[in-house]
Amino acid sequence: MIDSLFDLSGKVALITGAARGIGLETARLLASAGARLVLIDRDEDALADACADLSGQGANVVPHALDISDMSALSACFDAVEARFSRLDILVNNAAVVQRRPAAELTPEVWRQAMAVNLDATFECCRLSQPLMIRAGGGAIVNVASIMALSGGGFYPIASYHASKGGMVNLTRALAMEWGRDGVRVNAIAPAWIKTDFNRAFLESPGVAEKLLPAMPLGRFATTLDAAAAALYLVSPASSMVTGHVLPVDGGYLAH
Repeated sequence: MIDSLFDLSGKVALITGAARGIGLETARLLASAGARLVLIDRDEDALADACADLSGQGANVVPHALDISDMSALSACFDAVEARFSRLDILVNNAAVVQRRPAAELTPEVWRQAMAVNLDATFECCRLSQPLMIRAGGGAIVNVASIMALSGGGFYPIASYHASKGGMVNLTRALAMEWGRDGVRVNAIAPAWIKTDFNRAFLESPGVAEKLLPAMPLGRFATTLDAAAAALYLVSPASSMVTGHVLPVDGGYLAH
């Protein structure tokens, strides 16, 4: 029974930002549960390395190197998924950009970059996935948000990230309400700080850990496996009655 709760055999899963970090760890877990993978990343070399690693472990992997803020390229990717598989069962919206700078220094161009990648592309991936998931008899979407989507933070300026991830959270709720009767579940995870290539240099800067860790009741940074395990739960049969939920993976940070 435990195996069946996390069995993804025959499912097709698309993951954005999949070449490293949370995206790659999620790909590993979903492949181990039996899913076929479609991986998107704009870093073609890193994506090739990730796919080679996963294929070497027996995973069925199809790479698509593209920038998800390029809507034409994104649409073409989903057309290719439809042509190859005629279905999509799982979507994990993980790709993101972060801009750590004071709000007064966020030019319209910089602001739009955050919205284009973190929010606009997330919506477009969801929109393009929905008909394929209905064709498959239902599906599961996980949006990788952040504790910054549910908190004002305050440790450093990051307003564009707050706004885009906050929008992702309410988009998650809205789509869950709209698509539930179609059998499409939409949830989000909200990880705390994780030492990935995305922010390792920042987290290892002098004084940063001493500032952030006291706010974490569990007293440690999250890991990519912590986040990926939460995503696996939300796309698996184990969470078949869960939709419109935002699951913090934060060591208790949001319990304050």
